[in-house]
Amino acid sequence: MRARDLVVVITGASSGIGRATARAFAGRGCALALAARRGDALEQVVQECVAGGGQAMAVPTDVSDAAAVDELARRTLERYGRIDVWVNDAAVSVFGPFQDVPLEDFRRVLDVNVMGYVHGARAALPVMREQGSGVLVNVSSIVGVVSQPYTHAYTMAKFAIRALSASLRQELQVEGVRGVEVCTVLPATIDTPLFQQAANYTGRAVRAMPPVYPPERVARAIVNLVRLPRREVVVGSAGRALVMQSRLTPGLVEKLMAVQVDRTHLSRERPAPASVGNLYQPAGGSGSAHGGWDRSPRAALRLAGTAAAVLLAVTTAAGRRLLR
Repeated sequence: MRARDLVVVITGASSGIGRATARAFAGRGCALALAARRGDALEQVVQECVAGGGQAMAVPTDVSDAAAVDELARRTLERYGRIDVWVNDAAVSVFGPFQDVPLEDFRRVLDVNVMGYVHGARAALPVMREQGSGVLVNVSSIVGVVSQPYTHAYTMAKFAIRALSASLRQELQVEGVRGVEVCTVLPATIDTPLFQQAANYTGRAVRAMPPVYPPERVARAIVNLVRLPRREVVVGSAGRALVMQSRLTPGLVEKLMAVQVDRTHLSRERPAPASVGNLYQPAGGSGSAHGGWDRSPRAALRLAGTAAAVLLAVTTAAGRRLLR
């Protein structure tokens, strides 16, 4: 499918990867239906997309509400007449020791990050089946392959998204459906506002775990999946190294990730009060694609150095000593 003049639905479009992806498709003359909880932020994204050469409409949507997602699909069809691409990207997160995270927060993360994708797939796939074409893109994460501590619900959700995508591909295969693709994107750490907006019960400020990649890199990967669909694609060289090594030494990589999260994902210098973040109410403001995590002039050097350290840690005896 040519990634031009398509009708694209994007959830989680008010910030981060979703916002960057909206801009990328708009630059190719696509017509967009943009969904998120923040109506004011969506209107800003609409303006950016129109200025970038596309068409766009804002559809405020809480993806945990199945009826709201069905309405998103209905309004898209009413305005544009078809759905060529549906990107499931809306996500929330909570950090905290397992026993300290309230169960209602645990359920909320799963409702948004898993059931939100289920609702999106159930709205999009019947339309694509009838059209005989379409691409469903589910945004997972490398933590859907290599788990990490203190984000149990988020990690579970990202594993579940990969499983959902695989099951859907299998169903389309055995039913002989042609022209409808289901793809999964697994980003490494991306420079988005997710970390500032996450619920937090660790007592420590959350930081983006280096190396950090720009959201535009994920957006390009999503556009490329529409052009040439693939089962799964990992975004970020450090992420690819971790995923590859996890197939060879899963126990070692599991230990490495635990150390990395404790040392670099949670600050030892900055305390943080308990907070529900944006779990139940969207963050204020007009939103942003970037979280401000990678603006230092030395960012590129840090990224390269951290990626090299990851490879060292998972492939050498020095790495094993590091984990002791």
